[in-house]
Order: sequence, then structure tokens, then C-alpha cells
Amino acid sequence: MSIPDLPLLTLSDDELALINLLRADMMRDRYNLLLRDSYFNGEQLIRDLGISIPPQLKGLHTVIGWPRVGVESLEERLDLEAFRWADGSDSTDLEEIADANDLFDESSLAHLDALIYGREYLAVGTGDEDYPPLVSVESPLDMTLMWDARLRMGTAALRECQADSYVESGPDERMIVLYLPDQTITALPSESGGWVVVDRDMHNLGVVPVVRLANRQRTADRIGRSEITPDVMSITDAACRRLMGIEVAAEFFGAPQRYILGASESAFQDAEGNAKSAWETYIGRMLALERDEDGNIPEVGQFSAHDPSGQTKIVDLYARIMSSQFGLPPHMLGYTTDNPASADAIRSTEAKLVKKSERRIRRFGRGWQDAMRLALWIRDGEPPDKTRRIETVWRNPATPTIAAQVDATVKLVSEGILPADSDVTLEMAGLTENQRKRVRADRQRAAGRASSNALMERLAELGAGSRRVSSEPSEVDLGVDSLG
Repeated sequence: MSIPDLPLLTLSDDELALINLLRADMMRDRYNLLLRDSYFNGEQLIRDLGISIPPQLKGLHTVIGWPRVGVESLEERLDLEAFRWADGSDSTDLEEIADANDLFDESSLAHLDALIYGREYLAVGTGDEDYPPLVSVESPLDMTLMWDARLRMGTAALRECQADSYVESGPDERMIVLYLPDQTITALPSESGGWVVVDRDMHNLGVVPVVRLANRQRTADRIGRSEITPDVMSITDAACRRLMGIEVAAEFFGAPQRYILGASESAFQDAEGNAKSAWETYIGRMLALERDEDGNIPEVGQFSAHDPSGQTKIVDLYARIMSSQFGLPPHMLGYTTDNPASADAIRSTEAKLVKKSERRIRRFGRGWQDAMRLALWIRDGEPPDKTRRIETVWRNPATPTIAAQVDATVKLVSEGILPADSDVTLEMAGLTENQRKRVRADRQRAAGRASSNALMERLAELGAGSRRVSSEPSEVDLGVDSLG
């Protein structure tokens, strides 16, 4: 390991104890986080009950992607579009920070991890010279936060990651970043088993520059919980075992079984007296059977073939149970009926999913607002004015038709509740943030052209009036002419 040419600083005893405490907390939760991740990716190991699966099919692995469908269906409705000041002032400073950190794309990753793991972290740090503050999205697999429930804020945070930017010996080297209210410490492992400090960023904010996006919080559990609950995992395992049972039944009972009564042993031998294999006996259909010594013809019959409809009905039952767990319409999990639902019926079944999305927007929106305030604090060196509130702009999580949105907006404008040129009107009509910006720019250009045209018309009127005055004789001229 090669350490960069930086002043070698040491960690205090309190800092070492805090690092060990936070690392133990992070490693303690890693198993549960990886378990949820395996269910989301369809890589979980199904527990075999040891009853219906023969040893030859122990390696058979069935996957059903309901956890992924349920989580992604909720995340796809959480579209962060913009940051703006609530007082309507210019939001260029917020847009610069968001664009420099690609937050609108990174936000989808943050929301997805928060739904899978139950939490996600936003770390804010000092950027390079003449560069906006850094806002990074961090996985709970690599980061943890110590939380003060009374103050409702973090007191310390730790991130452990690869040290590519500091170490030349390869990507396997690890580094830690300790976030404290007054500084951020970066350290590398030393040869003696301790840590070597390579950087101390003395920001002196008084708060830990880390924000937690927590999912499904409770008063006694501020850390957050995953959408992949034990109920979801249990139903997923049961459905996978049922699918595995269908595969086993297809292997053993897919072909109809036959029976023969009263046949002699020679019926299962070839012309040379050798016993036929089971497959040869089956495909030969056993049509050439001789009478026995009493002249009786052997009786041939067939068992009824295996009907998988009973198994598929159980899978449909699991799909309905899973849809109630996620608040999804059953058709999203593959459950269909002979009578397809209408568009209004489908939207009504999405009511719970829409409400869940609105709750997540309110919870996650507060986290994004705190992260942006920290970024402005680091950039300006002083906390932003508390009277100026940051708003997050989200896409409508519901799925109304364009006609319904426009009709409702037109009614509000016609009743005088909303002005026609308001940005709220454009937002209610369903336009995205970029579309609203283009409309505002078009309005400004149209207003500029109208003002220019009005000015030109006024100048033309003034010019025409001055020409009329100069062409008519004045009173003095008329008097002189009369005297003459």
C-alpha cells in the first residue's frame, strides 16, 4: 500500500472508539440487507421442506420476481424533477448544485435502495476549487449513521469503501470516512492494523453532513424498514416451491402412465429374448400383445395425466396475497381473470399504491431539502436563511389521463381560482419541469415581442402626428397672410 504525500495524522481515542462502534453497527445489519438484496435480484435460496422434491432435482432453482416488481412499481412513481425556493425567487443556485451532482438521475438509485434496504444516505462534502459542493448517494451496505432521537439529527456517520483515489496497490484496499459535526476524516488502514489519517476537512458546520432517507419509519424505529418484509419473503418462498413442484410433476407425471393386466413376460422382450428398456416399451405403445395360455387378451389401460391447474390456482392465490402486501393491482403480478378490468377499475385498484407514493414523496422530499441546505451551507460558509424554504418538485405519482388533468385545470382557471399564466397552472396540467421552463421562456419572448410591437406602434403614431402638425399653417402665419 502506498500512502499519498499528506501529513500523517493520528486518530484520538474517542475517534477510534467511535469508528469501532459504527463499524460493528454496520456489519451487524449487513446480513439482513444482503438478504433483502437477494430477494430483489431473485438470488435467494429456497428452503426445501424435504418432502416432495427428489434428490435428483435438488439443484433445480425457480425464481419468481414479485419482490422486484413490487419495489420497482413504487419507485417508478417517485420522480424528482427540480429544486426551487418556496418564495418564487431565482433557483439557479439550486439547479447548479443539482446538475453538477446529477441528482435527478441519482435520486432514482437512492429511492430504489431506500425501498429495498429500508434506508439510504446522502453525504455532502466540499468540492474542488471553483466546483459546487459534492452530494453523493451512499448505500447502507457501506455506510451507517448514529442518530439522536431527541434532537432528530445525526451525531456521527461512517462510510467504508474502496480507496482507489488514495491507494495505488489495487481496488481491494479499503478506506473509511468518519463524518463528525466539525470535520470529516478520511483514513486508510495501516500495516500495524490501525488507521492512518490522510485528510481532515474542517468544515465546522456544527452538524453531521449526512442525511438519511428512511423508509417506513416508526417512532421507536427511525432507521427504517424495507418494503421486502418477512411476509413478502415468506409468500415468495411458498410460490417458488409451488413452481418447483410443477416442474417436478412435469418431469414425473407429464406423460400419461399406462398399465397392462394379464400380459406375459415375453411381451416385454425383443425377438432375441432380451428385455426391452422402459423407454422402448413405452414408445412401442405395446400394441403387439399375444393371448395368454387360456386365450385371454391382456387388458391395457391408462391413468389420467397430471393436471397442473390445481397448482396454478394456488400460485394465483399467492399472487393475490402478494398484491395486497404491496398495494398493487393483481394484474401487475400476473394474476388475470376472464373479464379484464376497465381503465377506471384499474386506477381505483392503484389508490393504495398512489397513497404510498405520496407518503414516500413527503418523507424523501424532506431528506433532499436537508441535503441541499447542507450543500448551500458548505458553499457559502454560513447556514441559509431559515425563512427561505426549499421545495422539491415531484412528478404526479397518480396516473390521470391528460384529458382529465387539462379539464380540471381549465375549470380552475375559468372560475378564477388560478391565473392562466401561473406556473401552478402548468404544473396541474401535467407538464414536466423542463416543459414548464420552455413555456416560461416562450411567454417571456412573446411578452418581449408584444412590448416591442407596442413601442413601434406608439413611435409610429407620434411620428405621424408630428408630420401633420408641420404640414398645417400656424395661427401666426394665418394672421400675417390676412394683414398682407
